[in-house]
Amino acid sequence: MQPLINFAGKRIVITGAYSGIGAALVELLRQAGADQIVVLDLKEPEAGVDEFIETDMGNPMSIDAAIAQINADGKPPVDLLFNNAGVAATLPADTVMRVNTLGLKRLTERLFPTMNSGGAIVNTASVAGNGWPENLQQITALLEIDGWDEGVSWVAGNAEVVGDGYFFSKQCVQVYTMRLAKKANQQGLRINSVCPSPVDTPLLPAFRQTLSDETIDWAIEAGAGRVATPEDQARALLFLGSELASYINGVNLIVDGGFGAAIQMGQVARPG
Repeated sequence: MQPLINFAGKRIVITGAYSGIGAALVELLRQAGADQIVVLDLKEPEAGVDEFIETDMGNPMSIDAAIAQINADGKPPVDLLFNNAGVAATLPADTVMRVNTLGLKRLTERLFPTMNSGGAIVNTASVAGNGWPENLQQITALLEIDGWDEGVSWVAGNAEVVGDGYFFSKQCVQVYTMRLAKKANQQGLRINSVCPSPVDTPLLPAFRQTLSDETIDWAIEAGAGRVATPEDQARALLFLGSELASYINGVNLIVDGGFGAAIQMGQVARPG
């Protein structure tokens, strides 16, 4: 009997796999038979991967160079793209938007036309992006910009909505996931996102710094009562990239231990 999840023979690209969720995803993919893992990151992951391409996801030239290497003559098409790289608001808002939104969009749209039918794109978004309906008009305006420099200029000119960059960038990822779903269908692909609550990764101290310990601890206690592990989120990414999710498209999957449900049902009080 074949295993339910099997990535043998699939060419898989992952951004941001040096640590945290991305590193956990590499381990799970290996356990599921993956034998063609390509990682794009600033640092090479300690876990063994089949190809590492040093890439700055906030730099269009670096992204384009990575794409050229991925699509070089003789290399097979990509089956799965996991857009996992991301930074916190301890960095300038411009940098956050470049990495979390503009870089993700550029890589996706340049790999998209050559991906194998039956493949999937899975984005790492965040519950921080759940407020996208309030900014849908502005998000749409940004996502409809094709040029990198024009996108950066839009970010600079809309500081009031962009804020520190993190919440707005993740709102953009959620909306981008939904906007691309129809086009993905037409090419035999799927696109979805995972939206984590706080995760015990090297970025967690940065989120405590920007959002406060009180807010982070409240989100943890209001959910499962423990902070999510990288593996918790990587399992959700793995599922959405697998054939078990073959009829799931355009979904922002909330993986928060019940935090959002408790808030919506009025079962927990907000801090302060």
